[in-house]
Amino acid sequence: MNSLKKYLPLALMLGFLAIAISAYIQSKPSHKNARVYTTVKQYSPYYTDQRFGGIQIMSKEDANFKEKPDNMALFKRLDELEKAWGQKHLKLENNTLIILDNNGTQQATLPLNTQEEINFTHHFYGI
Repeated sequence: MNSLKKYLPLALMLGFLAIAISAYIQSKPSHKNARVYTTVKQYSPYYTDQRFGGIQIMSKEDANFKEKPDNMALFKRLDELEKAWGQKHLKLENNTLIILDNNGTQQATLPLNTQEEINFTHHFYGI
């Protein structure tokens, strides 16, 4: 019984450490290509807003759109919204990413220089 009491704090500490690492891995956002993502992000209607009650996802187009996911799901939910928006508003032609508005008119173009940028566009936005 004494040996069990001796190892109980160590076992609890390792258990909490395992839970913390698992939560960190689950809440980590997916990898993004910096050049492509920052350019497309300028035209995406979704952004995060820090409020007293926490971080919320808001839309530039709809003033009533407010989502308050918990901290573990925040970046995953933002990625889902951006992917759905990107599938409707992005088009890839001859290694050039075309960004469209809601009416389908071209807002901007971005030449994709490397295969990594093309793969990111296919994988993240699904186009």
